This record gives sequence, structure tokens and C-alpha cells, in this order.
Amino acid sequence: MMTDDELLHYARQILLSDVDVDGQERLRSAHVVVLGLGGLGSPLALYLGAAGVGRLTLVDGDTVDETNLHRQVIHSQASLHQSKVDSAKERILGINPWVDVEVIRAHADDQNVSSLIESSDCIADCTDRFATRFLANRLAVLHQRPVVSAAALGVEGQLTTIDPRQESNPCYACLVPDVPELEPTCSETGVLGPVVGTLGSLQAVEVLGVLLGWPDRLVGRLLRFHAKTMEWKSFRYRKDPACSVCGSAAKL
Repeated sequence: MMTDDELLHYARQILLSDVDVDGQERLRSAHVVVLGLGGLGSPLALYLGAAGVGRLTLVDGDTVDETNLHRQVIHSQASLHQSKVDSAKERILGINPWVDVEVIRAHADDQNVSSLIESSDCIADCTDRFATRFLANRLAVLHQRPVVSAAALGVEGQLTTIDPRQESNPCYACLVPDVPELEPTCSETGVLGPVVGTLGSLQAVEVLGVLLGWPDRLVGRLLRFHAKTMEWKSFRYRKDPACSVCGSAAKL
């Protein structure tokens, strides 16, 4: 049961009929694994923590440097050279001390996140590496856990949700079968800070929607945003029966 201080903290959110006290308690009992505390993970982790997701596991092996700060708003000048997960934990608890934040100071791999994902209610894929996205997707399918995946580069971004709890739903490998040969990064091509902020915030909305059981999530649908033209587009994609991860011949 929430304390009076917690009820006050969440008061404006609880007023929403789509949340209410029952929904807030549902968030309070939820566990989300956040992969990456960069431009996407920064707003996502802040909003999930502020919204009252009861347990957050933050996974990132990087430290904060000056080039991060124009877009990774969870960090500050005082965070320079500090582990990103430690910096993020401090900021989240500074907003909401009633959540449990645990950190893993390493990049995600089978050993450090498989059991966490198995015990989670949702995964937030905020990484900039296709290898990690494929890992998150494979573990999500293996453990039957939803994963909300976002990406942003330059002035564009995209968002989708994988929910293998229903067998007919596609996974990330149905959308992107193989890791592209060329994998550009923001250190090579650049990125506009508010673009990753926009996608990370929407990713937080999508995670909350998954946890609260809202219908019509971005399952089997890719949402794309282009900041220069301020255009939003979406298209649907289907399960691939021959998918190497979720298809009939998959070997997880």
C-alpha cells in the first residue's frame, strides 16, 4: 500500500482514469530492465522512475563524457567520468525515492541480463548497437517478455514494441532479419538532441502502456519520426514464419 507521500507524488497521474490507484499499484509492483542510459535511456529512465515503476534495472558499461551532455539529459557536468548507471540512479532517486534502482556497470550480454529479463515485466531497449537489439529480442522471445525498442540517428528516429506473449506477433528479427553490414553511430554522423529526447519519451509512454495493459500498442507496427519535416509515419510488419528467432525453425 502506498504511503501518503507516495500518493501525493503520483496525485496528478492517479487522477487519470487510465491509471487510477489500481494502475499506480500495478506500476509500483513492476520491474523494467533498461538497456542503455544514453540519449534514449535518459528521458525514458527519468519518466519511468518519476511515474513510479517500482523496480528499475539499469544496464550500461559506459561513463559520462562531455560529448554526451547535449542529449543525455539524465547526466550533468557533475557526472563527467562517472558510470552512466550510477549517475542515472542518483538522478532518478533524487526525483522519486520510493523506487528501487539497481545498476549493472557493463554492456548487456547473455550472462548479465538473461535472468533479469526473465524476472522482468518489460524490457526497454535504448541501445545504439544492433547486436544488443538482437540480444534483447532473442531473450524477450525466449522468456516471453515484451520489449519496447527505439532508435535515433541524425534527425530521425523510430519506435516499435515486440510482444512474444502472443504467438502470432512478430519479433524484431521479422522486421530486421540480419545485422546491417554498415552500422553508423552518432559519433560518426551526428544526432540532434531533442530527436532522441522525443523518441525516449515516447518509449517511456509505450512501456507504461504495456505495464498498464493499454490496448493498441506498437506491436507489429513501426513508428517513424523525421524532425526536419516534422512528419510521423507508421507501417505494419508481420511475423515471418521462417524467422530465425520466433519462427518454426528457431533455435534459441
